[in-house]
Amino acid sequence: MKPKIIPKQETVPSFDPNAVAIKYIDYYNSRVAYTEDEITPEIVSKILKEVYKGINVCLFLDPDGESDWMEVLSDGEWLYLGRFRLYENGKKDEYIFSYNPDYASTAARIVEFDYSDKSVWTELLSGGQSMIPKIDAISDMESGVKAVEFFIRTGELYPGIDWVQEQ
Repeated sequence: MKPKIIPKQETVPSFDPNAVAIKYIDYYNSRVAYTEDEITPEIVSKILKEVYKGINVCLFLDPDGESDWMEVLSDGEWLYLGRFRLYENGKKDEYIFSYNPDYASTAARIVEFDYSDKSVWTELLSGGQSMIPKIDAISDMESGVKAVEFFIRTGELYPGIDWVQEQ
């Protein structure tokens, strides 16, 4: 099926700037992780600052860090946000990614897997191995940080950027 574009909205709902919806934080390829009781305002601030410089972290809504999360992957130039919900009850799993409409024309070339084509691919590696296409990454770090904070605070997708849902 064709991916579903979720266009950005002009209006972003307000949220409690002190709320924390995430229950577990796991830095990829590191022994750094935080449980719900360890997630402080300082940890949240640290994560948001790291988005600008480079970060590879998963923010989980479930305390076990297994089935409901957002992957935040940045190199300071590109930011990829992947929202994953895995279900065990037969319900279809959900995969939603940040979407960059400026690279919509490259969608057909992704299946060629020519990772040397810099017009299609970023240098970002999801899970340390899967290259991220530019169509799934944004370069507006300010909006990206807002999206990460919105997820941390509400557990929801930030409506101020475009998203794409795999069908």
